[in-house]
Amino acid sequence: MAFRRVIGYAVQGTGLFPHMSVARNISLLGELEDWPDSRIRARTGKLMSLMALDGELKSRYPHELSGGQQQRVGICRAMFLQPDILLLDEPFSGVDPLTRADIHTQFLKLMGSESTTVVMVTHDMSEAVILADEIVVIREGAIVQQGPVERIKRSADAYVARLFGASAVS
Repeated sequence: MAFRRVIGYAVQGTGLFPHMSVARNISLLGELEDWPDSRIRARTGKLMSLMALDGELKSRYPHELSGGQQQRVGICRAMFLQPDILLLDEPFSGVDPLTRADIHTQFLKLMGSESTTVVMVTHDMSEAVILADEIVVIREGAIVQQGPVERIKRSADAYVARLFGASAVS
């Protein structure tokens, strides 16, 4: 469990437990850490609020949620123990563009209230520009370029320029 206190992880497929309610999916790590019920309820409520998950969803199960709601629950669970580092692997893919934009907004709100470093894998350069302070572009396992978003967007590297051009990032 010490690892989970330092690093949180959320994936593309959400990884939610189908037999557990939303509240239990989010709070499971607190239970495993023997947190008091009052602390678990407070943290669950805070995360759900920051990620715009209505409180009445607490008793629902993953199959009763939209894809966007499932992704938000997965992010809440990954952030439950307030990890130092949050690893995200394409966490916002698979939802329609409007839902994705809404999730981005809520995620930025959550990150503004936490002191967590986020390392995120995405193939969507427009998403990277919206969510990142710094970008690392990797090609065939090697770092091509890394730095602040604005510098990467103006890259002279042909591969990086093509990535940003293909996404029509402004």
